[in-house]
Amino acid sequence: MADGQSRACSFFETLTSTVIGFILSVWVQRLLFPAMGHDLALAENMVVASVFTVVSILRGYTVRRLFNAFRDQLP
Repeated sequence: MADGQSRACSFFETLTSTVIGFILSVWVQRLLFPAMGHDLALAENMVVASVFTVVSILRGYTVRRLFNAFRDQLP
């Protein structure tokens, strides 16, 4: 491969970013939710973060596939 990352490296980068995003999401929720009057347990915060993580992965995948499908028509 002349340019770019290997597939394994790309996967590891994506996995690392997702794990960091999940941890950051739980941390922000632990600070934000009580300020908004919602005092959720850590397990509940992890469920919320998990749902948003899955939605984000699906969104990212869908957008990437759409851009790939229309790449010849994009500027």
